[in-house]
Amino acid sequence: MSRVDFYVIDAVGHESRQRFACRLAEKAYRLNHTVHIHVADQDSVRQLDALLWTFRDGSFVPHEILDAPAAEVPAPVTIGCDHIPSRQCDLLINLSDEFPDMADAFPRVAEIVTAEEDARARSRQRFVDYREQGHTLDTHKL
Repeated sequence: MSRVDFYVIDAVGHESRQRFACRLAEKAYRLNHTVHIHVADQDSVRQLDALLWTFRDGSFVPHEILDAPAAEVPAPVTIGCDHIPSRQCDLLINLSDEFPDMADAFPRVAEIVTAEEDARARSRQRFVDYREQGHTLDTHKL
């Protein structure tokens, strides 16, 4: 089972959630971890791809879109909405509002929750789903 961390941030909006995911992916990359960021759709893939280049001055997070042709040396961070990476990754960052069926394939999962009440309600349901499947849960209020 995976260890699932819920990061409850005091910000609103989809972009706030994506920016926090970028910071989390960058931290994991700097610690030599591999990361897959799961998003809801192709528009979110493109938005996150662009944001990983611009979210912070001086940042560099090598990444690739999972649906694109695979690189010879896979990037440490992948982004996708339909597939999971063929290699084992250390961390799944779930930016979809749905429970990720792929959670068992990752030792760690990060859920990012914004301050909107509907976002918190959806995250509470995912929390219940993770708990029912036996995952280890933790919540961090930031």
